[in-house]
Amino acid sequence: MAEIKTIFWDIGGVILTNGWDRVSRREAANAFHLDYEEFQDRHDLSFPAFDAGHTTLNEYLDRTLFYRPRPFTREEFTAFMYTQSKEYPETRAILKAVARSGKYLVASINNEPLELNQYRIEAFGLRSDFKMFFSSCYVHARKPDETIFRIALAVTQKPPEECVFIDDRLLNLESPKRLGMHAIHHQNAEQLRAELRKHGVEV
Repeated sequence: MAEIKTIFWDIGGVILTNGWDRVSRREAANAFHLDYEEFQDRHDLSFPAFDAGHTTLNEYLDRTLFYRPRPFTREEFTAFMYTQSKEYPETRAILKAVARSGKYLVASINNEPLELNQYRIEAFGLRSDFKMFFSSCYVHARKPDETIFRIALAVTQKPPEECVFIDDRLLNLESPKRLGMHAIHHQNAEQLRAELRKHGVEV
């Protein structure tokens, strides 16, 4: 097996909680007294463009919520969205150990809308661990499609056999495997540490 020199990480579901998933949207519906099904229908139609960086947070909110008057402001709702992000400290510790070893290029391949992505990078100090962010909002491509992985390989100029990609969703591991990358299905911190060691990564 080729020596691993690059480790690509998903962020939501691995390092942090998901930024804006179904659970968070359900909690938002409860907190702001929304018709959840109506909100979810509008979300499903609006989110792909938002996630891929083609529309802004304000446009997403206009399409999902503020197409009619509301008893709350977009600032209040945005603040609620941001509070949904939490860190997984055990996995973050593994990321930090890998990054600080200086032996690997550490980058993200993650799906996230622009404003949420920027908030999470700043709030959790992710620049201290990641050298690059191949986020859907920047490259205008999303997992599980191959395009986002091809972009990451092309920009880093790393051969796929020297790369590992970590994600908590099996579907997102199929494209990198087809491209020749190694893949780890993240389930918990100890399992991740063991899988990295199997690939020769010192953690």
